[in-house]
Amino acid sequence: MELIPVVSSNLSAVGYDQANQYLYVRFKNGLNYRYLQVPQSLFDALMKSSSKGTFFNDKIKDRFKFVKR
Repeated sequence: MELIPVVSSNLSAVGYDQANQYLYVRFKNGLNYRYLQVPQSLFDALMKSSSKGTFFNDKIKDRFKFVKR
C-alpha cells in the first residue's frame, strides 16, 4: 500500500485499499494504523478536506475499528 503524504499537524500520510475498505494512516509520531470498513466516500472526503487532522478526528477516530501496525 502506497501512502500519500498530506499536509497536517497530526497526520503524515494516508492510503486506501478499496478492495478491503482499509484506511491506512501514518501519524507524525511515526505510528501506523489500519482502520477497517471505511467507505471510499469517506476517504475521498478526507483527501478533499482543508484540515485533514480535524476531519480525521471528527469522522474517523473512535468511529471505526482499527489495527495498530
